[in-house]
Parts: sequence; structure tokens; C-alpha cells
Amino acid sequence: MNPFRNVGVRLSLALAAVVLGALAVVWIALVPTLERRLVNSKIAQLTQSARALEREAEAAGVDEDFVDYAAHASGARVVFLRPIAGGDQTTMLVNADSLHLGLSSDVVKDPLALRASTSGKLEKGRVNRDGTSYAEVAVPDKNGNILLFASSLRDTLANDNLVSTRLLWAGLIALAISLLVGFGASSAFARRIRRLEAAAERIAGGDFSEPVVDRHRDEVGQLARAFDRMRLQLAQLDDARRAFIANASHELRTPIFSLGGFLELLQHEDLDEETQREFLATMSEQVQRLSKLATDLLDLSRLDAGRMRLELEPVPLADAADDLSAEFAALAQQHGHPLEVVVERAGVAFADRERVVQIGRALIDNALVHTPRGTPVRIVVRGSELAVEDDGPGIPAEEAEQAFARFTRLSGSRASGTGLGLAIARELAELMGGELRLESRPGLTVFTVSLPAAVGEPEPAGVPA
Repeated sequence: MNPFRNVGVRLSLALAAVVLGALAVVWIALVPTLERRLVNSKIAQLTQSARALEREAEAAGVDEDFVDYAAHASGARVVFLRPIAGGDQTTMLVNADSLHLGLSSDVVKDPLALRASTSGKLEKGRVNRDGTSYAEVAVPDKNGNILLFASSLRDTLANDNLVSTRLLWAGLIALAISLLVGFGASSAFARRIRRLEAAAERIAGGDFSEPVVDRHRDEVGQLARAFDRMRLQLAQLDDARRAFIANASHELRTPIFSLGGFLELLQHEDLDEETQREFLATMSEQVQRLSKLATDLLDLSRLDAGRMRLELEPVPLADAADDLSAEFAALAQQHGHPLEVVVERAGVAFADRERVVQIGRALIDNALVHTPRGTPVRIVVRGSELAVEDDGPGIPAEEAEQAFARFTRLSGSRASGTGLGLAIARELAELMGGELRLESRPGLTVFTVSLPAAVGEPEPAGVPA
């Protein structure tokens, strides 16, 4: 594996690059400036001493003794020079040298001394001579002679080199520490990321049992907590998917097995005509059950995929209630349920008429098959609300939300079914911009679908208690 693909290595190298960059900036900004300031300070100090001694030289004159005195007072080499013109080039004659070097040939062509003899004013600067750097000040007198002060910069530059060396070593030590600390910290950071990667792999593989834990409060910790919330949601979805498949399989298998059994009996048994009619009627009911289940599953798949198409238009709910009453009149009479339409306030909803009727069918069918025989059922219109009420035993409060769950039958249910009708009804109501709510107590259960009112229609005042 390429080590540079490792997050820890990359972060360490990035930190090292930052340290190196900072060290380079400090080096460039400090070292040349430090050397220049040290040299300038030395020249300034030497200039101050030279000006003071210049006044004494004018008063007492310059000789060997004065040169030695000036050297001692300034802490520098002092040379008294006299310019000699020769051809096109001026040279200097050494009259006195505090080092007593005889001819003192190293300074006879000193550039600052020559410049001072030409300009007639004090000259100062840095001079390199025989591989050594000097701070020099050349002071001319009124006769054109030059008093040259020269001080070696060896100690000054040595201090500068010492600072530079220590800065370099400090930078290298800081770089090494940054690499170690950066690699350790980034490795720990990378381990946390790898744990998240492993958790993602587990979740992708369908294993939702192990929680994703990272107790840090930084961005990675927040990401881990988001992963864990995702894990819980996926676990719930996976449980729902498994339950959906199991329930759908069961709901499909029961009528199919029933149909198969009746077909086998019809093929191999000598049955009288009345028994055959009973078998065919039962088989017809099972086919209707399969057809309803297939329709419900198709609607669910469309809702989940976001492919349910709606044709929104003004829908008079009183007309829809009358259509539902006519459609369920025979079934209500068969089950012994009085069925009536109550229009408390006529209204027009802006919805899909077919889906409104589908919701009404689910609510009426639920009331007819899950309440005792003889229980009155009412279809009530209140503005842009359509409600189905019954005087049955009611639904316990703790099971109210469960009534809208897919493939769910409440405890004590009086009839079998797919358990999809109310779930589809709620999702259809929400898809049309409305809601389906349940209010229930012993002796009264009300399912109310509230829909957006058509333009110009008043909003419903709510379901009275």
C-alpha cells in the first residue's frame, strides 16, 4: 500500500510543510536583518568614537602616540594615512599604524580611505580585506590626510552565526516534534475515520446491531452520531421491509392456497350444484381479496417511489359522500349497519376526486368490518373535511397511531384484512396537502380527512367533540 495514501502520513507531512514554511519565513526575515543590524550597530559605534577622536586630533595633532591612544580609546585599529597622487591612481602612504606593521600594505588602497580623501568628508561602511570583514570609518583632516578606524567583524558575525545556527537547530527540533506529534494525532484521527469506514461497511452489509460510537465533540464525533442515527433508521426500515415482505407473502399465500383448494375440490369431487355455487362465491371473494391486495401494494409502491399522479380539481365533498353512500349501501345492509350522510356544512376541496373517494372507501370499509353488527355509521361533510363516524367500542389511545401502520391489525379486531387501507389513506391525504386524523373514545370513533379548500371556500372550523 502506498504510504502517502494514509491520512496520518498526509496530515503529518502537511504539518511538517507548515513548520518548514514558518521556519523559512523566520530565517529569511530574521537572519539577514540581524546581520545587517549588528554590522550597522558596530559601524555606528565606531563612527561615534571616530568623531570624538577627530576633535582631539585637530587640537593635539596626529602622531604615533595619538594613533596608539585612539586605538585604545576606540577599541579598533587606527591608521594615519596620507594620500599620494601617482599617475591616474591615488595611493596612500602610512604615517602611523596602531598595529605597527611597517608598511601596512593591506590598507594603502583601502576604498573608504581613498573615497574620504576624494570627497573630503567622513566615509563609513563594511570592507572585506584578506578574507576578513571589517567595519571602517575614514575621517579626513583639513590637510587631506586620513585617520582610518578599522574594527574586525569576526566576533559580530560569529554572534550572528551562533543565532542562525541555534535558530536552525531549534527549527529542526520543532520539525521533528511536529512530525511525531502530527503523526500521532493524525493517526488517532485516522483510526477514528477507519472506525467510521468499518461501521459504514457493516451497515452497507446489512448489520445494524453494533452502534457507531465516538464520544468526541468535534466534526468526526458529530459524523459518527449521524451515522448511528442513520443506522437506527435503516434498522427500522429493514425491520419494516422484512415485516412487509412477511405480511405481504402471508396475505398473498392465504387466498392463493384457498383458491387452490377449492379448484382441486371442483376438479376431483362430485359436488352438487349448490355446493359448487358456494365454492365459486367463496373463490370470487378470494379473488376480490387478491385484487384489492394487488391494488393496495401497487398504490404503496407508487407512493414510496413518488410516482403517484394526482389530478387536482375542485371536489364537492357532499357529492363524494353521496357516491360513497350509494356504493356501500348494500354492504352496510348486509352487515346490519345503518349508513347515512350528514352534511353539516357543504364545501369544496381542492383535491383529486378519485383519491378522495379511495380514502372514503378505506374509512367506511374500516368502520363496517371492525364494529359490531348494528353499529350506526355516518359520512359527515364539514366544509373541506370529510369524516366517517361510528358508534363502536372505539380504539384505545395507545393504539391510535398504530391504526395507520402498514399490515397492522389492532388487538381485538373483528375481521381480517390487509392492514393497508388506513396507511394508504393517510399517505394519500398528505400527498394532496391535507391530513388524516383519528379521534376515538368508547361509543364514538371519528376518522377525519382535512383537505385544502378550493379558492373562495372557507377553511373548516375543526371536528366538534
